[in-house]
Amino acid sequence: MLDPKIQVHHLNLFYKAHQVLHNISLDIYRNQVTALIGPSGCGKSSFLRCLNRMNDTIEGVRVEGSILLDGDNIYGKSMDVVQLRARVGMVFQKPNPFPKSIYDNVAYGPRIHGLFQNKSALDGIVEQSLERAGLWKEVKERLHEPGTSLSGGQQQRLCIARAIAVKPEVILMDEPCSALDPIATAKIEELIDELRDRFTIVIVTHHLQQAARVSQYVGFFYAGALVEYGETGDVFTNPRDKKTQGYLTGRM
Repeated sequence: MLDPKIQVHHLNLFYKAHQVLHNISLDIYRNQVTALIGPSGCGKSSFLRCLNRMNDTIEGVRVEGSILLDGDNIYGKSMDVVQLRARVGMVFQKPNPFPKSIYDNVAYGPRIHGLFQNKSALDGIVEQSLERAGLWKEVKERLHEPGTSLSGGQQQRLCIARAIAVKPEVILMDEPCSALDPIATAKIEELIDELRDRFTIVIVTHHLQQAARVSQYVGFFYAGALVEYGETGDVFTNPRDKKTQGYLTGRM
């Protein structure tokens, strides 16, 4: 039996008077890749941003229900949001390296959170993170060049290295390949598969083939509701809901 890393119970999300998510409940399993699919504007990214409280930065936002990370309610009063975001990292749609060197991009989080004793320990974290992001061989001679000098696909892998440098438990990815060419996309997909040994991954994607390739579980969102959720093979080959069927076959 798989072990839930995150448990979402009756989640409702409002932006002022407008309700964006309606009564979402699901378990996200440890060391699995969960893909969220559905048409544009159906609430996938809003849901993803609830998982590390990124929505807190939006004025007038209100959340009802609970999200448990290893049994702790992340919306509870005792939850330290800075600590939460170190545990639940995020990779955005467009690569967004800081205007710093490749080295400093990866070292940024460990410096803020004080995760190292000395310079050689920090060097080790930077190398290991770039290695895990499949980027070390390409950049080891250029660590002091700006992160923005890399290609789009390399920049996205740099952002993944930056996310894993603080040793998160969960990585959220919001359409991480939408700005990339097919070769860079294939590299990121390969990387996602390797990373799930160490991390729990939740990815929003509008590519059904990508969801089928990278995920073990898939959730189909429509109009702010979770219509269907289950093992990827089951949902894709034998959807239970007509809406899911319509979306997967391109009729909707």
